[in-house]
Amino acid sequence: MGYKIVLDSFEGPLDLLLSLIEKQKIDIYDIPINVITEQYLDYIEQMEILNLEVTSDFLLMAATLLQIKSKMLLPKVKVEAEEEEEEDPREELVRRLLAYKQFKEAAAKLRNYEEIGLKSFTKPQEDLTQFEEEEVDLGPLDVESLFMTLNRILNKRGLAVEDFDLGAIRRDEYSVKDCTENILRRLEDSRTIKFSQLLRADSSKNEIVAYFLSVLELMKAKTILVEQEYAFADLIIRKNEIGANY
Repeated sequence: MGYKIVLDSFEGPLDLLLSLIEKQKIDIYDIPINVITEQYLDYIEQMEILNLEVTSDFLLMAATLLQIKSKMLLPKVKVEAEEEEEEDPREELVRRLLAYKQFKEAAAKLRNYEEIGLKSFTKPQEDLTQFEEEEVDLGPLDVESLFMTLNRILNKRGLAVEDFDLGAIRRDEYSVKDCTENILRRLEDSRTIKFSQLLRADSSKNEIVAYFLSVLELMKAKTILVEQEYAFADLIIRKNEIGANY
């Protein structure tokens, strides 16, 4: 009798790492890099055994984990009291995981809002096929790739993504609701807009993130379509003329 191996699917390497950490109930601030690296590489090996495509993102993370592991195996140099303590090799990875976790939780909330909306009663949609436009393939835009784009925008402006407060966005001058309304107004005047065009030179971190969450919410509602010319490029936003829920 043979055994069937079933692998969970993940949106990217950070999603896989976060799942491994949560399943093992590991402290995200003190990751046992040897254990996590071994489990991560086991998963990659199973993907190869099942002839599943292992993308470059997963392989890059594997190389990163091995690099961190090798650094932690090096003998620690005794630091004098007045000298700065050497940064933990895991620190950057922890920052990325914490930021990704926050965005994953935000995306889950938006999905929940969508499910609540599906339970409400609405007027049946009429047959509008005669007005349909040819659909454009926008390529895969998952939560992680969008998050990496936001991370690049914040880094470019000298802002740290890992320490923003989702709760503070509601208290900030720019709420998600305000940003959503502004995006829809802009799309009434222009067929397409770029994410960067929504921002001012002195836009605060909370304002940028509020606009980003607005884009996610409008995508979930199928009100807008979003594309990128290449990975982590500026987001190009256009109104979805079919199936808009706003």
